[in-house]
Amino acid sequence: MMQVLSDWTITGWAQVALIALSASAMYLTVILLTRVAGVRSFSKMSGFDFAVTVAIGSVLASVITSKDPPIASGIAALVSLFALQIGMAILRARFPGLQILADNKPRLIMIGGEIQHDQLKKAKMTESDLWGKLREANVCQFSQVLAVFAETTGDVCVLHSKDDQRDIEPDLLKDVIGGERFATHARR
Repeated sequence: MMQVLSDWTITGWAQVALIALSASAMYLTVILLTRVAGVRSFSKMSGFDFAVTVAIGSVLASVITSKDPPIASGIAALVSLFALQIGMAILRARFPGLQILADNKPRLIMIGGEIQHDQLKKAKMTESDLWGKLREANVCQFSQVLAVFAETTGDVCVLHSKDDQRDIEPDLLKDVIGGERFATHARR
């Protein structure tokens, strides 16, 4: 039993050196690929971006902490992930239909102090989730809320104002599911 515990908790200096070498090689690879692909590589602009970021982290962890896969396999996996992300970004820009298939659309889940329950439900959120996001945005009164959106990335965006400015630039509502409700609500 003690041998199993020792094997599980203790590592040799040779293993530590290999981990440091793997970490250094993978770190340099990520820096180079990020310079080529741009900082969008680690953005959360879409669900696809987020999935690639998680996959990159998984590859890094696997290669750094294990002999299998080897460094060359890890580098190949990173190059492939970055290439897929660049390719998808190019295709999404050229073919709007692909963007519709690949990305979720943002949803308007609250207008002023009025929850859009149908959109909240479709965003798979509860009122408790919404209250937490309002607190994170430093909202003290519902009267401060202009609109709340469930973004394509899963983030929640709260637009609020402490003054009398109650308008939202129409382009900010473009392609937002339920966005037309804001104009209707503002006219009341």
